[in-house]
Amino acid sequence: MEDKYKDEKKMITKIFHKHKGRYGYRRITLEICNQGYCINHKTVLKIMHECGLKCMLRRNRYRSYKGEFGEAAPNLLYRDFEAESPNQKWVTDVTQFSLFGLKYYLSPIMDLI
Repeated sequence: MEDKYKDEKKMITKIFHKHKGRYGYRRITLEICNQGYCINHKTVLKIMHECGLKCMLRRNRYRSYKGEFGEAAPNLLYRDFEAESPNQKWVTDVTQFSLFGLKYYLSPIMDLI
């Protein structure tokens, strides 16, 4: 049986490997249309499944913690953010962020004078 999408399979595989597996069916569809051949995105997806082409997934961004939380610290300032002299009221906050697969913590300290 003759393969109906023989040329399209070659083109999709070529584009996929040219971009090192980073292009999914949407980008490949746009690339094919830019070259002058318009194919439906569903057809491109079907051909990619048949050829076993699957793009690399994007890394998930950090989302806030979804587990159990510890107890909140007591409110000692009661929104009175002015101090009469230095070193009476200090505040801080801890922030976690991820760079290059490692977790870093930042905890700036402010003196409320």
